[in-house]
Amino acid sequence: MHHLITEIQSLGIHVNEDITGRKGGAGPAEGRAFLVNGIPVSVPIAADYVSKSPFSLKETHSGYSLLKNNISVSTIKVVPEPQFYSKSTPDGIPYRQIALLHGKDCLATTVLQKCVHWKHAKRCRFCATQASLSSKQTIAKKTPSQLAQVAKAARDMDGVTHMVLTSGTADPPGSEIPYLAKCARTIKAEAGIPIQVQIAPPEDLGLIEELKDAGVESIGIHIESFDPDILSKVAPSKAEIGLNHYEKAWKKAVQLFGVNQVSSFIIAGLGETMASIAWGSEFLADLGVYPFVVPLRPIPGSMLEKETPPHPDIMKKLYDAVAKILQTKRINTQNILAGCARCGACSALSSYEKKKNNNLICHSARNDSEKSKALKIREEVFVHEQGLFDTSDLDKNDPDAIHLIARQNQKIIGTVRLYKEKSLSDHWIGGRLAVEKKFRSTAAGSTLVKEAMKRVKKKGCQVFTAQIQEKNIPFFLTLGWKPMGSVKSHFGHPHQKMKANLDLVPKDI
Repeated sequence: MHHLITEIQSLGIHVNEDITGRKGGAGPAEGRAFLVNGIPVSVPIAADYVSKSPFSLKETHSGYSLLKNNISVSTIKVVPEPQFYSKSTPDGIPYRQIALLHGKDCLATTVLQKCVHWKHAKRCRFCATQASLSSKQTIAKKTPSQLAQVAKAARDMDGVTHMVLTSGTADPPGSEIPYLAKCARTIKAEAGIPIQVQIAPPEDLGLIEELKDAGVESIGIHIESFDPDILSKVAPSKAEIGLNHYEKAWKKAVQLFGVNQVSSFIIAGLGETMASIAWGSEFLADLGVYPFVVPLRPIPGSMLEKETPPHPDIMKKLYDAVAKILQTKRINTQNILAGCARCGACSALSSYEKKKNNNLICHSARNDSEKSKALKIREEVFVHEQGLFDTSDLDKNDPDAIHLIARQNQKIIGTVRLYKEKSLSDHWIGGRLAVEKKFRSTAAGSTLVKEAMKRVKKKGCQVFTAQIQEKNIPFFLTLGWKPMGSVKSHFGHPHQKMKANLDLVPKDI
């Protein structure tokens, strides 16, 4: 079923004229929501490329049959137009101009329809947010009371269970966030449904706290592409923000909202390689961020409206690779409280997710609690067990280091730290590899070392070294590390400086 969903999302479905759909917006649009085996799927139906699709609908006594080359491959249902679309505000604004049903139970709105980047010729090429305004499909600014009124009606009349608030970037950028927080607070008070807010990383990351304080459960901070050249062409304003600031924003958001409650769109079909998408997906998942990989959906009114989505075979490979990454980082859609990834209609990724989790996983410490547990393990090993330090093994390198943790089931059982050699930008140093004594028969140690090699390579590392206790030299040799010089005293104990072979790091796809 997951392959079928992938195919219809890329190729589209021929439908009768009486079936219409969305024709614009800020995100993946142009299409109609269907239910395939109960799974909501947003499918293109009117774009030019759909004329070449092998898929069509045949009406039956109980609904529709989905045909591929005139052969039935599945039953399919059209998500009916919601009842709340028939209502209007007291001043005559149709509810559908304020918010729309996405998928089967997600309410979505662009709170501020205008974007400063359109004014300064830095608009995202895939976006048509102001085109929707020009065609009078929506209104420029939704008020908190309007949004709360529509959310309550959609909940009561159509069973909507969560809501997405997105927005054009205000002038100055970031000033939209307090208004989004105000809207979310009013919606929570009136409708009480989970909310995701989608924003660009503000210069002042403290603004994100306003969303958490307003009761927002989930946040989307979308980079769209991890290829810097592609991003500078299709989303110049996002490229100017830079990956480093995005990473800081994702980390802060995970601290505030939790693992699985932060997501980022990655759009396939902008011109990047599959390797770039897989690389970015692993980068996000390690931080605790859900990589919401979607095929490009050319939107009428956008600068990419004449493009076509990526071939379904490409998407199948991508989804398979990203699903494996999600499993190794214990990231999934089933725990997401609100937003596009919970809805899932614009991507087949959730149907590729592996239901069985790995018993042993490794990732960066994602919050203060995980880092604290890692430091306790280090203290137990290096202070109490081995006596390398009198009272504490903490030093000046810890604050800026990457702290990796190994988990068996839910328990943190090991850690290692990585930091950049300040005088050499491409040289990283590993150390403080520690595993709880009763778990040393597991593969936690080797898993941590391999993960450390991957993490530093993703940071641009060319040389990765560590001081290895003499008794552990054979262990590191089996992992491809090579000695540098002779054994010397380090913290009063014999250590061997060793260098990792970063060519052994496996690719993400």
